Amino acid sequence: MTDADPHVLAPGLAPTPFTAAEIRRGCPAGRVSVVRHPEGLTAIRFAEDDEEGAWIEDTPLDESGKPAGPVERERSTWLELQEHAAFPADATTIDRVKLEGPLGTRSCLRYTVRRGDAMLVFWFAVDLPGMPIRLERTEDGITRVALEVVAVSGLAPAP
Repeated sequence: MTDADPHVLAPGLAPTPFTAAEIRRGCPAGRVSVVRHPEGLTAIRFAEDDEEGAWIEDTPLDESGKPAGPVERERSTWLELQEHAAFPADATTIDRVKLEGPLGTRSCLRYTVRRGDAMLVFWFAVDLPGMPIRLERTEDGITRVALEVVAVSGLAPAP
């Protein structure tokens, strides 16, 4: 991590949308994001947190929002969560945009990342530190939505 900007984790990497500290503040125990992806719906819940990181539970849901399979539980540090959005600077474009979707209209940082023949586009809502609220993948001229957050609950109060 550079001393100048905690969003830049290493030389050659684009700045991340959120620092580890911002993710920690924005993802308290009890925060749940419901994500639609090609396989269906999943609830991602911050179950327990501490200074270093959090236990995160993924629960598959049926279309009515009820649990539809076993809960998977995994520990991540806040820095590991920040690292998920660390992309090569020379392959990444960052824009400020508005995105309309299931969460209403949100101000976002849109990261467009080239990976070989594929293009990935991530929308990070500036008021929802953590995972992107939408991810699209374009390959062979076909764009598919890889994930979209359709609901969020248990947010930390604004500072």
